[in-house]
Amino acid sequence: MQQVLKTAKEKMARSIEATERDFATVRTGRATPALLDRVKVEYYGSELPVNQIATVTVPEARQLLISPWDKSVLPAIEKAIFASDLNLTPNSDGNVIRLEIPALTEERRRELTRLVHQKAEEGKIAIRNLRREANETLEKKQKASEISEDDCERGKKEIQKLTDEFIAKVDELTRAKEAEIMEV
Repeated sequence: MQQVLKTAKEKMARSIEATERDFATVRTGRATPALLDRVKVEYYGSELPVNQIATVTVPEARQLLISPWDKSVLPAIEKAIFASDLNLTPNSDGNVIRLEIPALTEERRRELTRLVHQKAEEGKIAIRNLRREANETLEKKQKASEISEDDCERGKKEIQKLTDEFIAKVDELTRAKEAEIMEV
């Protein structure tokens, strides 16, 4: 029973990490290198994330500075940024690319908030699915007479406590991200 709880807790923690990564890709009014995590650049026949072929820094609150290690890849990075869903225009001076992050409109803030809630719900669904899997594992162990009915019920209560704890963490992350988006 302890092994089932331990496994469920580890998987739920990974779901929280995945949700945090999803939230990091949602653009707020501030510049953050995580914005470029989903942007893939064609580099010598393979698709690589920007952070694997360049240094991404934040010189100002609303600006990203991309310094490629190989200057010949600048046009490919620009092309990848244009092709992405970020709606940002790269400015290149031949050595580095500057990305100005425009202030968000009220309508765009609401849109992003809805997106964050959608990603949060996906995280919660993943956690609930893990709860179901763990409960099914306990029930199988009970049917195989590996654990008693009381242990099975105790295990289910522990798993529910874990589930509630991790869903509360997702709610906390959601509130923090929402506040970050609505901040002017």
